[in-house]
Amino acid sequence: MKEHLRSIGILAILCLYTTFLSSMTQAGVASASFDSAQPIWPVGRETEKNLFVGFRAFFECSSQDDPVLRIAASSLYRIYLNGRFVGHGPARGPHGFYRVDEWPLDVRVGEKNILAIEVAGYNVNSYYLLNESAFLQAEVVSGGRVLASTAGKGGDFQAVVLKHRVQKVQRYSFQRPFIEVYKLNGGDDHWWDKPSTRASCSTLPQRKLLVRRVAYPRFTKRQPLFVVSQGKLECDVPVARLWKDRSLVNIGPTLGGYPERELDVVPSIELQKIRSASMDAINEPYQPQRAIKLSENTFSIVDLGTNLTGFVGAHIQCFEPTRLYFTFDEILTQDDVDFKRLGCVNAVCYELQPGTYRLESFEPYTMRYLKLNVLQGSCEVKDIYLREYANSETQEAQFSCGDPRLNRIFEAARQTFRQNAVDIFMDCPSRERAGWLCDSFFTSRVAFDLSGNTTIEKNFFENYLLPERFAHLPDGMLPMCYPADHDDGVFIPNWALWFVIQLEEYQARSGDRELVAALRPRLEALHRYFQRFLNEDGLLEKLESWVFVEWSKANSFVQDVSYPSNMLYAAALAAAGRMYDEPELIEQAEQIREVIRRQSFDGEFFVDNAVRKDGRLQVTRNRSEVCQYFAFFFDVATPHTHEELWKKLVHQFGPNRKKTNAFPEVHPANAFVGNYLRLELLSRYGYPAQIKNELVDFYHYMAEQTGTLWENIGASASCNHGFASHVAHSFYRDILGVHSIDTQKKIVRLNIADVDLEWCEGRLLSPHGPITLRWWKEGDQTMCRAEVPAGYSLEIRGITGKALRLQ
Repeated sequence: MKEHLRSIGILAILCLYTTFLSSMTQAGVASASFDSAQPIWPVGRETEKNLFVGFRAFFECSSQDDPVLRIAASSLYRIYLNGRFVGHGPARGPHGFYRVDEWPLDVRVGEKNILAIEVAGYNVNSYYLLNESAFLQAEVVSGGRVLASTAGKGGDFQAVVLKHRVQKVQRYSFQRPFIEVYKLNGGDDHWWDKPSTRASCSTLPQRKLLVRRVAYPRFTKRQPLFVVSQGKLECDVPVARLWKDRSLVNIGPTLGGYPERELDVVPSIELQKIRSASMDAINEPYQPQRAIKLSENTFSIVDLGTNLTGFVGAHIQCFEPTRLYFTFDEILTQDDVDFKRLGCVNAVCYELQPGTYRLESFEPYTMRYLKLNVLQGSCEVKDIYLREYANSETQEAQFSCGDPRLNRIFEAARQTFRQNAVDIFMDCPSRERAGWLCDSFFTSRVAFDLSGNTTIEKNFFENYLLPERFAHLPDGMLPMCYPADHDDGVFIPNWALWFVIQLEEYQARSGDRELVAALRPRLEALHRYFQRFLNEDGLLEKLESWVFVEWSKANSFVQDVSYPSNMLYAAALAAAGRMYDEPELIEQAEQIREVIRRQSFDGEFFVDNAVRKDGRLQVTRNRSEVCQYFAFFFDVATPHTHEELWKKLVHQFGPNRKKTNAFPEVHPANAFVGNYLRLELLSRYGYPAQIKNELVDFYHYMAEQTGTLWENIGASASCNHGFASHVAHSFYRDILGVHSIDTQKKIVRLNIADVDLEWCEGRLLSPHGPITLRWWKEGDQTMCRAEVPAGYSLEIRGITGKALRLQ
């Protein structure tokens, strides 16, 4: 905000932030605690990379007990009780803080219960999990009694270093830690039942603990729908140029892992030298009890029917030493699975001694297609499944209409959201699992529609609030994704501005003024950071690091003055001005918009950038479609002030421009963020019927191919990207007609439009209960039936062109 606060503002900040504790209290930050448990880990190994440790405890319960497992850990844990899967976690927190999960335990009464917890301590930087030392803190409690705990009361937890997970392996991707490679002997898949050497543990310093807050995931087991094909593999195929990702070759000071020379195996290289030599189409329904028999150098591909995220598992019987590699992807490439299409190592690798195994990956992965590759030996595979790791709060939400294509797109949006919103808003559940800003602006809207709450969003902002500072970044700058480590110092200045835009919407959705107030020092520091880049015209010039507009040619036009970036900057200033009652910021925002209008608009389109030559700023001729959308979305232009440009955008741009080749000199937009801003503008200015048609053009082919919505307009990257679920928000607002929900004033505003459908119905959620709406046409009337929570009122506007009648 301003460099100098008013005196009253200074007093307020001093009162709120004199101590860290008062800051947490004012922000509604809820701490957690254990009754007895202490954090533990095998002695001296808490910073060791990719160490897999098992902890087991024995306890008994009576019929009066109602036991709960309370647990915090780093990096990840998985829980089994008496051999049955219980849960996976934790919910992610910021640097120096750990969220506590609580799992009800379905125990055997009057018998010994075996609780087994597997913990992976990765100890490398990533965008997915923080590089923080490994530990487990866990206790089983019932009615105030501690039945078992780590270094506390009750039965103790015995630690075992699980050497069957190979430690020195490559990273899964630049953004995620290690892949999974296992060397298993009989019984290793249920190690808790085997005698083993106990590892001595040390008690570690106390951790700062936070409540989980967010709902627990859904772990439904989904089996394949079809066996797609089977065939033979050819090994040791010459490869002219091996793909070696940066996550393999750039291990060093800024990217943690094991150097390539130290790796015990390198599956990414081995798999490139294997190809499908022959392939027979099967296309038969999958039968879980019918074993798929695989001999050496054979494969089988199964189809889950839609893109899903979770833990891949199967029942395996080996008759001889066997090497079985699971490879997977979201799509088929030339009828086969390309494990490296997404730029990560989509493989889980097993070396199995003769015996029977129940295997399940420890990490969640995203796939529609799973390929079983036997590279040595032979085995039978049955009971293949994917245990979902997905949001559990979306099932009550509904949308349906007379066009099955729209219904399919909505379900793809729901599926995309639930896989990308387990504990934070993620970009994708596959390559990164990272909490990216800007993406979160769009996903957070959907969370409110589908789940009726802002708990994930509160965690998301709380994670940004609590750290004292963000290492490796300039003072004031916010991480582009978080919780994450940014050892290379890379950041996206634009994304910090989207943080401000989203925060204002969060305040409106939640009424959580305390958290908004607590974040004010963050925004003050961010404002000071940007002050250094203001030029003589009051525009940002020569921004640092990765200046990002969208995944299109527009990203080539971001220096020296990026007009889309300045449009966003003006919107962030105005949002901050409104949140913190700083009219000077609103005035500054309008001054920036006026400068952009003068410099960027060339009489036909807005130009993307200007460059500094010989000390003077020269506007280029670089023009992109997304720049036009930025201008309208961030109030630099309106249909009134730039009427001809608006008409071109509405009628000559959009999904069909590739066919018409209209304005080829204006570089086309991509899905993120251009196409979404386009739909927002069509909604803002009253084109619901066109939105309906463009939703089909933009997204139906995605929904048909993967059942999820994509990062780009093509399948070259992630086919399951969280921001894309924003389509569901468009369905509710623009097709169904629930224009807005004001939870503070308890008003539901309906705006029912003529979208060339005979009927439409939907159900979305609010903190106070569901909101349902159905409308249908009867002759020259549109009939409407709505239900809202008690205490809410309806405001109705019909723009159907027909008489609107409410029942």
